[in-house]
Amino acid sequence: MDSIKLFIKDHIGFLIFNLLLVLFILLLYWLDGFRNTDTAIYTVIISIILTITFLFTRYVMRQSFYGKILQKPLKMEEALQKNAKMPENIATEKYIHELYRLYELEAQALYAHQKRQMQFMNQWVHQMKTPISVLELLLQDETELDRESVREEVERLRRGLETVLMNARLDTFEEDMKIEQVALLPLVSSVINENKRLFIKNQVYPQIKVDEDCIVATDAKWFKFIVGQFITNAVKYTFEKGKKVYISSSHDHGHVILTIKDEGIGIPPSDLKRVTKAFFTGENGRKTAESTGMGLYLAKEVCEKLGHHMEIDSAIGEGTTVRISFKCHFHE
Repeated sequence: MDSIKLFIKDHIGFLIFNLLLVLFILLLYWLDGFRNTDTAIYTVIISIILTITFLFTRYVMRQSFYGKILQKPLKMEEALQKNAKMPENIATEKYIHELYRLYELEAQALYAHQKRQMQFMNQWVHQMKTPISVLELLLQDETELDRESVREEVERLRRGLETVLMNARLDTFEEDMKIEQVALLPLVSSVINENKRLFIKNQVYPQIKVDEDCIVATDAKWFKFIVGQFITNAVKYTFEKGKKVYISSSHDHGHVILTIKDEGIGIPPSDLKRVTKAFFTGENGRKTAESTGMGLYLAKEVCEKLGHHMEIDSAIGEGTTVRISFKCHFHE
């Protein structure tokens, strides 16, 4: 019954138009002098019969489609069944199937994102327990407080908070981004200064060779985060004392290339292509308790959003080299 009501509502305009068309034709005949009433009645009856036959046939062909859209589906498979016979309804079903395909892709992307966020938060919270536990033990010690140890654990907490905040802001990156002309040398020097205690603790020393007149178009806050990730990784995976981390700049066909090279343990070839994947720690990550597998992933994501190109080369026992290239400008 509902399908009949829907069919009538869908074709009410056609019925009115058809009736007016017949009356208009009869009016033309009448104005032309035609006065045969029997013929007029016959014409109306034939028109009604033909219209009813057409609509009945059309309803039969659409009945299964109307039945589907009027029935509340219990499963998605029921809604995606192909029952249409008319070209218009077939096109509608194809459109619905395409919408569902797009919905599935978006749902899968959202699920993957939520899963990544949850996994990262669980891993981050677990790792933050370590410095908190160390601080609690230091406070329970009745002897004089070891300020250097406290400072070290607070620094670990600070770096962890910075990483989780950057990960959260990545979803609204465009709203938080501010591209401007940034002098590369002061920015790199600032990151080195912020991590000076890390250098001192590991007895690894930075060597900076960045042109003073090099100006790059980037977001200073996000780019400092990128450089900070590379520098802390370089220091963290350099286990021998007295080694260096080289930060230098070069120019190539209108682009500046910032290179960060360490003399650490290097990345195994099997891990090199996967180090920028989320949560991938690899062989080296298992050697340090602080590895989340998110640092290089976030760095790569930010580089892509800023329009910078990032490359990583490494050799076991020789160290790792990271290059970031982007358009550069120079002071006149």
